[in-house]
Order: sequence, then C-alpha cells, then structure tokens
Amino acid sequence: AAILLKLGGYGLIRISPMLNPHPPNLMFPIMILALWGILMTSSICLRQTDLKALIAYSSVSHMGLVTAAIIVQTPWGLTGAMILMIAHGLTSSALFALANTNYERTHTRTLLLVRGLQLAFPLMSTWWLLTNLTNMAMPPTINLLGELFIITTLFNWSTPTIIITGIGTLITATYSLYMFLMTQRGSISTQFRLLAPTHTREHLTLTLHLLPLGLLIMKPAIISGLFT
Repeated sequence: AAILLKLGGYGLIRISPMLNPHPPNLMFPIMILALWGILMTSSICLRQTDLKALIAYSSVSHMGLVTAAIIVQTPWGLTGAMILMIAHGLTSSALFALANTNYERTHTRTLLLVRGLQLAFPLMSTWWLLTNLTNMAMPPTINLLGELFIITTLFNWSTPTIIITGIGTLITATYSLYMFLMTQRGSISTQFRLLAPTHTREHLTLTLHLLPLGLLIMKPAIISGLFT
C-alpha cells in the first residue's frame, strides 16, 4: 500500500501527458470510476471486521482521489496527487505497523475481539490517535494540503464533484474514528489480561513515520515544487 500504489500513481503521471489533451471517451469513464471508487471503498471500510482489510480498503479510497487528480492534468492536480501519495504512503505504512503490533500480542485482527487496548498500551493508543487523525486529513497535516489541492482541482473541472469528494471525506473521517474506537476504547477482553509490553523499536518505527508528516507541512515546497 505504501509503495506499490505509489508506483501506479507514478505510472499515471508519466503516461497521462502522452495522452494530453485527453479524448473525452477515455477521460470520462476513468474519472467516473475513480470518483465512484472513492465512495464505494470508503463505504466498504465501514463494514469491515478485519483490521488489516479496513486499512487496505482505505488506501484504495485515497488512491481514487489521486487518480482523478492526475487525469485532469493541471498543475494543481498533479501537485495535490504528489503530496497525497507521499503523505498517504507514510500514513498507511504507520497504520499497518500499528495493526501488526496489535496482532503480535492478541493474535487476531477481528475488531470485535480486540477492544480496550488503551488500558493496556496507553502510549500506543496515542500513536493510534495521531495516525488516525492524519489518515482523516486533520490540520495541520500534509494530507490536508494534498486533499485541498485535489478537491479544488476537481471542483474547477466539474462543480458537482464537490458532492462526491465531500461525502468521501466525511466517510473517511467516520471509518477512521470507527477504527480508533473499536481498537482502543471499551472494556478489554478477559483473554487479553497478560499482554507483552510494547518495545522501543515499535515506538521508533512510528516516530519515523509521523515525524516527516509533521515536518513536511512546515516546508511543503519540498514535495510540491515539481509541478508548480
């Protein structure tokens, strides 16, 4: 999710200029699929019972925005796509790392079974909160900048797209909060009373994911100057 999806986005960025200006019979079907995919995959996330499946589907939802922005072929769209791909690469990787720390201790990925871990791992719960806030593009993260660029690009291309992107953003916030509440809040199961403590390497891994996201917002030109 962090690397292979970005290779697909890179391929679209390289191939799309060769088709510019895009023929309508090629552009509109891809745009419709990308926008409809945002809503469908976001909705699927709300029904997931497997933690890793939820994170994987959320990655597909974000890449729908990236695909739509690249197809429009404007400087703002390409810049937003680049920013969101880099931001989501770090965020998605951090979420999978967090899911793995849970799985190593509970040996299950079922959301209904893994609850109340905030009581056992308060510091890891903080990482969960920060990563989920980043995933839903809360300010002042670089994810918000990328989504604003893309939403503005799509709105300028076609006004009704604001409805789809707005609903997609709302559902993204919903399943991100759902993921946090299902894994961290509530009463912990009696079968998980004796859990191995978290390790420094795990906290270091998450720091190396989230620290760049916090620092890039101070100078976003590092990753957005390619197309501006």
